[in-house]
Amino acid sequence: MGGAGGPAGFYVGLGLALASSAFIGGSFILKKKGLLRLCRRGRARAGQGGHAYLQEWLWWAGLLCMGVGEAANFAAYAFAPATLVTPLGALSVLVSAVLSSTFLNEQLNVHGKIGCILSILGSTVMVIHAPQEEEVSSLESMAEKLKDPGFIIFAVCVLVSSLLLIFVAGPRYGQSNVLVYVLVCSAIGSLSVSCVKGLGIALKELFSGKPVLKEPLGWVLLVCLVICISVQINYLNKALDIFNTSVVTPVYYVLFTTAVMMCSAILFKEWQHMVLDNIIGTISGFLTIVSGIFLLHAFRDMPFTPDLLPLFLQQARADLHTSWRSADRHQSCQHQPLLPSEDKGSESAEEEEEEEGESV
Repeated sequence: MGGAGGPAGFYVGLGLALASSAFIGGSFILKKKGLLRLCRRGRARAGQGGHAYLQEWLWWAGLLCMGVGEAANFAAYAFAPATLVTPLGALSVLVSAVLSSTFLNEQLNVHGKIGCILSILGSTVMVIHAPQEEEVSSLESMAEKLKDPGFIIFAVCVLVSSLLLIFVAGPRYGQSNVLVYVLVCSAIGSLSVSCVKGLGIALKELFSGKPVLKEPLGWVLLVCLVICISVQINYLNKALDIFNTSVVTPVYYVLFTTAVMMCSAILFKEWQHMVLDNIIGTISGFLTIVSGIFLLHAFRDMPFTPDLLPLFLQQARADLHTSWRSADRHQSCQHQPLLPSEDKGSESAEEEEEEEGESV
């Protein structure tokens, strides 16, 4: 847990990351509520290129909530490594899933609930085994890392793939495949995290009395951050308007986490001092998250009924019901009176009198 801020900085970053997840998870619900209200009014939907959501106060409340969460996330990156802060975004998946089932009537089946649990467990494993050293502590070192050929190639690949998704894949598959718009948000989001990390370092230097405002790098990072966040908001709105919130949020999380991990490995080289068990733990945690997301996404429309159980479980279920019925019957027999009631006795006496009259 070493770093520029020491153990205290680690726990500050951890607390800010947890608060960020709560606010961001709630922001998805508020935005979705605003988009649904616009849909009921017959306004142009965001998924069809409309921007009527800018006139909806619920959407602005969601944006404000997301802004608070992103601000907490921004501060967390200044105190802790990206490989610690980013996986904790899985908690926003849980918050969003619980709130969507309460306020949006978007029910999760058994597969979805298991997927959310696996996502949280996997992110916890990643936090335990993630590298926790700060590799960048000044704007000068940040500028040197931005000039690295590996990061330049990564940034070019992100920009080219995002343009292809926006202008080629989006018009064809954007309305039917959740990955199109979410991939744009995740890829651009990896660059925004780098900008946030650099601006966090700049703010720490500014508070320490250094002339950071004269450095052009800080302003360049700020402009790039505004552009990246604008793109993320636009295409995240499209995904939320078209697809279920309980699906968009986890898919966005796992893709965003993957992109940030790749960017951190290339730019900050936070994985350089990892030992073998931490590498295995990080990969295992990530695969656990992917498994959870697969359960949530692949089976989201499949109702869980007893017919889907394996044959041996169905037979065991049938035997259990049979035993329950036999127990109920045995219990009803036990409750029968040992002696006939007075009504039954009077009925039998009347029958005997009738028989004697007929014989006479």
